[in-house]
Amino acid sequence: MMKRWISAGIAVLAMLFVTVLVKSQNLSDYSFGNEFLSRINRVRAVGCSCGKKFYPPAPPLVWNSDLEKAAAGHAKDMNRRDYFSHTSKDGRTIENRIINAGYNYDGFKSFAIGENIAYGQTSIAEVQDGWFESEGHCKNLMNPDFREIGVARNGLYWVQDFGGRESFSAKELELIKKGRLIYKKTISGRAD
Repeated sequence: MMKRWISAGIAVLAMLFVTVLVKSQNLSDYSFGNEFLSRINRVRAVGCSCGKKFYPPAPPLVWNSDLEKAAAGHAKDMNRRDYFSHTSKDGRTIENRIINAGYNYDGFKSFAIGENIAYGQTSIAEVQDGWFESEGHCKNLMNPDFREIGVARNGLYWVQDFGGRESFSAKELELIKKGRLIYKKTISGRAD
């Protein structure tokens, strides 16, 4: 009888440990974002092959809380509504989600966005290795237009949102104010 109680107690503790482990990789966990940045930037610093094409070194990514917010919302929605897609069940696209989270293009010369999603991986190392091994996901990770990132996990759903914005130079801003430079906004995005 005592063996059963001990076995049941160990099983309950194991389930609690797994639950705490999954919950600990949430939005506000600094080590979660830091581990992603460290892994990605190590590869971006030396370049890598995505499929058959070699991508040269790219500038390091920095964490962006608006992109993290967009990623967290999409991961939560996919987990809650049981689907796996770059397009939300209500029709929202990556662009809609990222801009609604506060990452916008107003006042910038260029604006680029991208997204990687994954399902089923149980660790940062596993999901990140999988993305680097997938040609399309790897291209997003090595894209030099992307300078910022936010990543989130909800259950077994992972979302990695990328952004890149280039500011106008002081001279360009001066010309815009004087009406001598007309600038047309374009948004580039890729969801591989």
